[in-house]
Amino acid sequence: MRVAIAGAGAVGRSIALELLDNHHQVMLIERELANIAPETVEAAEWVHADACELSTLEDADIESCDVVIAATGDDKVNLVVSLLAKTEFAVRRVVARVNDPRNEWLFGDNWGVDVAVSTPRLLAALVEEAVAVGDLVRLLTFRQGQANLVEVTLPADTPLAGRPVRSVKLPVDSALVVILRGGRVIVPQADDALEPGDELVFVATAAVEEDIRAALER
Repeated sequence: MRVAIAGAGAVGRSIALELLDNHHQVMLIERELANIAPETVEAAEWVHADACELSTLEDADIESCDVVIAATGDDKVNLVVSLLAKTEFAVRRVVARVNDPRNEWLFGDNWGVDVAVSTPRLLAALVEEAVAVGDLVRLLTFRQGQANLVEVTLPADTPLAGRPVRSVKLPVDSALVVILRGGRVIVPQADDALEPGDELVFVATAAVEEDIRAALER
């Protein structure tokens, strides 16, 4: 894929390196001259410009990008970049970094954001995951308010031990997408047996999250 990243600070450069390692084309757009350091991500295309300017995005041929990532440390900038990428250039996938959790409600369809990534929320979720076996933990929000990535770790006394995936009656608007077991990543099949300690990852609307928890307790 061709990916544009607005913001070439530590976060933007780290994302760029990961994407390049996975053989994607990466363009970094950075306004601050102090952050322009091509030697740190040599395989990326570097653009010294303001990603909030429509002319900058036109010159950078943003329309040809499969994904735009707004990764600056300023939520206002990330929202403007997201809105321009989606509404002016019809970029298929827009991912935005949320720096202040109080602004998270803004990062949705109205501002062109497909996926909002809140570091504070992710860190909190990881802490909850470590101490709350059996509880449902929200990891990520897709298209604010429409769907979430949620995780449940089956406790040692789970009634689902040894039962196949098909026996779990999940509510409408939810799907089990992966099972994490030890060091394995399992794409669930109907006949796969569940085990205590399995981490079940679902995509679901917020409205049915409690129904998922109830289904796993039967």
